[in-house]
This record gives sequence, C-alpha cells and structure tokens, in this order.
Amino acid sequence: MTADAYTDSTADTDTDTTANTGTDPKANTNTGTDPKANTNTGTGTGSDERLRRWRLFLGGDAADGTGCQLQGKDAAMDGALGSLYGKGDKRAAGRDRSAGLGASAPSVARWLGDIRTYFPSSVVQVMQRDAIDRLGLSALLLEPEMLTAVEADVHLVGTLLSLNKAMPETTKETARAVVRKVVDDLEKRLATRTRATLTGALDRSARISRPRHHDIDWNRTIAANLKNYLPDHRTVVPERLIGYGRASQSVKKEVVLCIDQSGSMAASVVYASVFGAVLASMRSIATRLVVFDTAVVDLTDQLDDPVDVLFGTQLGGGTDINRALAYCQSQITRPADTVVVLISDLYEGGIRNEMLKRVAAMKASGVQFVTLLALSDEGAPSYDREHAAALAGLGAPAFACTPDLFPEVMAAAIEKRPLPIPEAA
Repeated sequence: MTADAYTDSTADTDTDTTANTGTDPKANTNTGTDPKANTNTGTGTGSDERLRRWRLFLGGDAADGTGCQLQGKDAAMDGALGSLYGKGDKRAAGRDRSAGLGASAPSVARWLGDIRTYFPSSVVQVMQRDAIDRLGLSALLLEPEMLTAVEADVHLVGTLLSLNKAMPETTKETARAVVRKVVDDLEKRLATRTRATLTGALDRSARISRPRHHDIDWNRTIAANLKNYLPDHRTVVPERLIGYGRASQSVKKEVVLCIDQSGSMAASVVYASVFGAVLASMRSIATRLVVFDTAVVDLTDQLDDPVDVLFGTQLGGGTDINRALAYCQSQITRPADTVVVLISDLYEGGIRNEMLKRVAAMKASGVQFVTLLALSDEGAPSYDREHAAALAGLGAPAFACTPDLFPEVMAAAIEKRPLPIPEAA
C-alpha cells in the first residue's frame, strides 16, 4: 500500500515524471537512454529524482542506501507514510520502520489533515482504510471531531455502520451527515442510468397485441410474421403486431433484494441500499429490501431514505440464508413477475439443503433468481464455492457485480434473458 500511495502522490505532484516502483531503480522512470529525458525536478538530475523516489519508498534510515535527504513537502509526506506503514512493517529493504499515530485523537486528526494535503483523494481513502485496519483507530471514529476530518467513502460508511450500536448520541448526527454525503453522491452517479435502463427493460417485457404505431416493436413483429412474406412485393404482411407496453401506468415487476449483512459484505450493503431506494422510486417496480444475519429484518418501509436503511442494518454476526429466503418466498405473490436478488458470500450457517430447495422451488414457480457474491467495486470476495456451484447447477449462477453493471443485470432478469455475467466471475 505504501508504494501505491507514494506512486500516486508523486504522480500528482510531479506530473511529468512516470513512476513504476519495482526492484530496479532504473525501472522507476521512463527515460529510454537518457536519464534526464523524463524528469521535472528543476535543478535536479534524473539520477537525483530516482534516488528521491527510492528514499520515499524505502522510508529512510541508513539501510536504504540512497543517501538522499528529504526536505519540505517530501519530508512531510514521508512522515505521514511512516506513521501508518512504519510500525512493525517489514519494508523492501528488509528492516522495520518505527513510527505510529499514538492513541490521541489530536495526533490522528493532524495526520488526517496531512494526508489530505499531500495525497489525492483516492490515496487518502486507501490510507484511512489501512489506518483503521492496522492501527485499530475505529474507536476514534466515535468522536465527532474525527468524523469531520476524514475523507468519506463507501468503506468508511461500512466502518461507521459496524460501530453504530456503540456510537454515542453526540456522534450519531455527525455520522449520519457523513453517511448521507456518500449516499447522495452514489445516487447522483447511479440513479439516472438505472432508471433509464430498467424503464426500457420494463417496456420491452410488457408486450401488447394491439400497440399504437409508435409502440410497435418492429423487430419482433417482423419475426412473428415471416410466414406472410410476399416475394413478388419483397415485403411482409404484419397480420399480428407486437408492441411495447407502458410500464409506468402500473406495477409490472416485483423485486426483492435479500442482503447478507455479515461484516464482510459492508460495501455491498451500502450499494444495495442505494439501489433499493432508486428502484423503490419507480412506480412500475414494487421493491422489497430484506437484510439478514441469523435474524431477518424487513426494511422496505424505510426505502424512501437509504440512510435510514443503512442505520437499520447491523453489520456482523452469523448467517442464515435459508431463513432469509424463507421469508422472501413468503412475500412473493406474483412469481412470474418477480425478481429475487440474493447478495451474499454464501457462507451458510443455516440448513444448506433447505436453502437450495427454496431456490429451486422459487425458480420452478417462475421467479427470476439472481445471486451476487458482492455488489461493490472490489470484485468477488472470499465465498463458499460449493454453494456457488450448487446454485449454478440450479440455473442461478453466482458472480460478483460492480455497481455500474447492476442495472444491466436487473434489466436482463426483468426481460428473462441470460444475465451479463462478467468473464472473471
């Protein structure tokens, strides 16, 4: 992580220099035969710049062998990196760097301010996540002044949700403000495309036999009337018209989002809650959102505000997929018009065979069943491969889905066509 953070930050500050941190110092610049050809160091040489980069990457001390002294912004960047990655971390040079943030909120707040000053936002988010994981700083997020200093992202929201039950009242309003900022940003990014994609899918899935002229689906109409082809006139007589329905007039489909709220699914819970709110805003889709661990909680009544949904979850605990699917199954009234989306890593703590029987029964009744191992940008997490294979055997292949792909997956399920499963799944 240190190398990534350093490489990104130096690319941000020295825009004419290309870094590719590796084992050979010469690989860190794209200079061809001239060491000065691709540097922007003012009075320095290409060799000086390579030493500077290695000094930042290795972390200093006599053992790094560079003999390079850092000053100004470089020294501050090195200190920020060392505070997080130095303590007990074996570096490329094979020795420890000693550092740390200490246990005081003021020192952590200063560090958060430093990294936001010296590194781009994407790197700041990675470093914050590492600080929480490596240095046990979760408890400090319960202090309002700390929350105002952090860079908010999906992973930070997941951490806050996991601390929800331990959060004092003085912190909850600040935490909700942080979560709302992330949720609002996600809605702006995802809502328009999701509505447009699903509206098109709903229109195509609601075929009518007496369409108005502008509602005729000409591709399907021609295919259905090929027997009426007149060779002499080189035309097809459309005896039977097939058209798009008007999905906005009434509920056409029902969607059930069944979300595993175990700790490893934090990012998926955040994205699923946002998508749930977007789907619920569409009159043609009746949306139900259910979260589960060993218990099942129906949060459908809170879908008008995804922040309320998120604070209604309780990340962590065990997993009983069978119980959750039993509840979802009991809520289905129109199987042929229902899509059930199970978002889980499939580590079942309940009754495995019963879980599979429920999926088979739902599919046999006409339900479109979608299994997502994750709904996040990170790809597939650790998951139960045996359960995934068993679901695939039932015609419900399990795969990880990015937020950008989710509208296409839902559109395919609504139209009852093959799902766009990523190649890497």
